[in-house]
Amino acid sequence: MEEKLFVCFALRFTLAIFAKKCAHGEKPDTAIEQIKRKKHQTKVAQHIGELLLAGINYDKKTNTHSCLIERWEEKLKICTFFVYKKCFTISATLKEKNKKSLNMKLNNNLEIPQIGVGTWTLRGETARRNVRLALEAGFRHIDTAQAYENEAEVGQGVADSGLPRDEVFITTKVATNIMREGREAVRQSINKSLSQLNTEYIDLLLIHWPVKDCVKDTWQVMEDCVRKGLARSIGVSNFNRHHLDSLLEYAEIRPVINQMEVHPFLTQEENIAYNHRQGIQVEAWGPFGQGDIDVVGHPLLQSLAQKYQKTASQIVLRWIVQRDLITIPRAKPHHFAENLDIMSFSLEDKDMQDISSLNKNLRSNVLNDPETFPW
Repeated sequence: MEEKLFVCFALRFTLAIFAKKCAHGEKPDTAIEQIKRKKHQTKVAQHIGELLLAGINYDKKTNTHSCLIERWEEKLKICTFFVYKKCFTISATLKEKNKKSLNMKLNNNLEIPQIGVGTWTLRGETARRNVRLALEAGFRHIDTAQAYENEAEVGQGVADSGLPRDEVFITTKVATNIMREGREAVRQSINKSLSQLNTEYIDLLLIHWPVKDCVKDTWQVMEDCVRKGLARSIGVSNFNRHHLDSLLEYAEIRPVINQMEVHPFLTQEENIAYNHRQGIQVEAWGPFGQGDIDVVGHPLLQSLAQKYQKTASQIVLRWIVQRDLITIPRAKPHHFAENLDIMSFSLEDKDMQDISSLNKNLRSNVLNDPETFPW
């Protein structure tokens, strides 16, 4: 209730500011466009913009704007509650979509939300706040790792959301330095992750990187965690085909996921196809290139964004989900709703092919090579 009152107050305050600007003869066009422009476009922003425009009278002959106070009062009294209600209906719809429509089944019959939120580089209160806001926006899948040094904050963010534990899918990963220390160190690190995340179980526990001569011991400890109920699923990250083949020779529990870097400049088609043939889902990290390479700025993606009236980021995410991949984009809170709202359209086959043709086998960081990584 408090959240609804806050949003209602914020909307009314915004409308009042624009009314005042108009009354003083200022042009509100620029501010309105900032709210409605595609870069920040959400359903809620569209409705706010529509209300703003409804209270402004534009005279084509004189090329001037004026505020119709009567219309503003009428809109504020009659229509604002309807808009508030519509905003919350949209939010609830997005949450329901993410909870039900965007789930992928794993080879152990568990389900994972197809779109999640990555937390790499997030620290302290920022990590805690972003996780809470992501869950409030409708996400139900949070990805972290021991190496990110933010598991405690992720756990606090989940707790702050007030959601039941079984409604949030949490992934964490065993760090490479821990793998090199042996079985007992891996076991202790997983217990520490459980404590920091403030949970009795981890939904998905991954090997972060294929550390030479350390995968088998780590995997067998993780299998023990599944048997003890400490992990519901286990998988790998950044594994190439030969890494996976070696693991499958001794694995008693099959990996459910291989998490790897995937974006239009690194399509990973052969690796993905092989994993799918093995019944292993693929999860794409860094779908926008992690910011080190300008994926979404490519002219083709910008052109497709105009064609579909979406953002370039939404085009990339839609390209990923149409490939039957899971993805965990990092995002700032004001992009959460945008990232969730990608199920209202589909890319044409030719557009899918054109995006895939951008492949350069280019990693966001040359060090992120599973064959040569230095950590």
